[in-house]
Amino acid sequence: MKNQLREKLASNLTDLDLDIVQEDALTPAAVAIAVTEDETGAPAFILTRRSGRLRRHARQWALPGGRQDPGETLLEAALREMDEEVGLLLGPDTLLGRLDDYPTRSGYCISPFVFWAGPAPNLTPNPDEVHSLYRIPLEELNRPESPDMISIPESDRPVIRMAIMDDMVHAPTAAILYQFREVAMHGRMVRVDHYEQPVFAWG
Repeated sequence: MKNQLREKLASNLTDLDLDIVQEDALTPAAVAIAVTEDETGAPAFILTRRSGRLRRHARQWALPGGRQDPGETLLEAALREMDEEVGLLLGPDTLLGRLDDYPTRSGYCISPFVFWAGPAPNLTPNPDEVHSLYRIPLEELNRPESPDMISIPESDRPVIRMAIMDDMVHAPTAAILYQFREVAMHGRMVRVDHYEQPVFAWG
């Protein structure tokens, strides 16, 4: 069953005609969707709550990730950040595929990469960056109330949210997770760069 899931995710991601954003004004960054298992053995992904000590986007829901360092590829940035933030060291051979770039209001261009992490038994969150770490069942992304779209006076674009546990995850993370659900999990080719972020994520 797990091999079938791995093959399905990789096949669906291969079918996506990637939308790559190239804007010099944006800082390149990468995030990782690491497909693993929860405590019951069910397929899951890793999600974090950012540390309250961070200067920007403190306490927000986030996938492991960060800006691209000089001399490294975006794939290398995603792998490095995953290791630094949650103690998950994977190789490039675990890559299942990639999702569309997502430009953020805060000046980043996020490139999401999807990895097959396996059970990943010994994760160690970095307390300087991560307040808490969660293994979210993939099925959580299929909740009927997700995605939830709201309007804000500051933009004519809909703000996208995804219901996770007892909370709402906002864009950019929500937009990336929604595309992961649609493309990788269900083979439906959707775009998400037109979805807005809440104002608190603009800075």
